[in-house]
Amino acid sequence: MKIKQGTIVLITGGASGIGRLMGQMVLQKGARLIIWDINQEKIDETVAEFSAIGKVWSYLVDVSSLEQIISTAALVRLEHGPIDILINNAGIVVGKYFHEHSDTDITRTMNINANAPMHIALQFLPDMIASKSGHICNIASSAGLISNPRMSVYAASKWAAIGWSDSVRIEMQQLKTNVGITTVTPYYINTGMFDGVKSWIIPILNPEKSARKIIRGIERNQFFVKMPLIIHFVRLCQGIFPIWLFDMIVGKGLGIYKTMEHFEGRK
Repeated sequence: MKIKQGTIVLITGGASGIGRLMGQMVLQKGARLIIWDINQEKIDETVAEFSAIGKVWSYLVDVSSLEQIISTAALVRLEHGPIDILINNAGIVVGKYFHEHSDTDITRTMNINANAPMHIALQFLPDMIASKSGHICNIASSAGLISNPRMSVYAASKWAAIGWSDSVRIEMQQLKTNVGITTVTPYYINTGMFDGVKSWIIPILNPEKSARKIIRGIERNQFFVKMPLIIHFVRLCQGIFPIWLFDMIVGKGLGIYKTMEHFEGRK
């Protein structure tokens, strides 16, 4: 879906990281931006800066809360009407072995990364279907395609997000709604969320370039945006090699299974 003057774009987790960068880019294209975020200080900083570029509104939302999602979405529809583009970007990661997770770690990760995108889409998709126009972009992860130590619950949440997102894409095509769905599966992006990660063979992604690729993917109605290109090779290896050989190539050869050993995360 082309982003142009007056397009209304809602980005969750839009006050920091790649969400903030995408917000800036859509504003520069003439869009009107709605930010959902859990950090009021970051919201205030972002709105203060972005107001010089274009029209921006913000809402303090914890997307792990279904009640907050429903009430804030109702407020957005009341104040702005239907939105044109939804970018489900908010996410968290807990970098531990599975047995070190608490029940809260598991529940919160699944609520934010897997459940929230579904609940948020459910609030805005009916209007898109009714108007036969709109686009939903779901930021998942290559961890939703490739198993990785110290990421078990995060990977589970992203596998769920990918399966849901691409299934909805097919549904929208079957129903001839003209609503586009893009699923994004990036490798580690250098935004602070994965501070401490070490990747020796596959480069950690540049946030600005990644944000541009995602926005371009939305405008071109791409089904998947995979970054970097080597992710396609890894997926091919999954399909043709036995697991022990795949583990050797990916785990030892590319070093992916050791990338989270020094994970610190965003402070």
